[in-house]
Amino acid sequence: MNWEQIKGNFTEYKGKIKEQWGELTDDDLDRLAGQRDQLVGKIQQRYGCTKEEAEAQVETWAERIH
Repeated sequence: MNWEQIKGNFTEYKGKIKEQWGELTDDDLDRLAGQRDQLVGKIQQRYGCTKEEAEAQVETWAERIH
């Protein structure tokens, strides 16, 4: 699924994001407002991974959701 589709229906995907990255809070997700780069940054911050690792995680997640 492409990010524009996710961004357009971001409220529907918040639960799926929290399933994948449980350390992200509802407040975090509300502030992201569907912005992919901000999601990547929050994952980096919460999980202590590199930008490349976080981007790969987001890409893999986006490819497998329906």
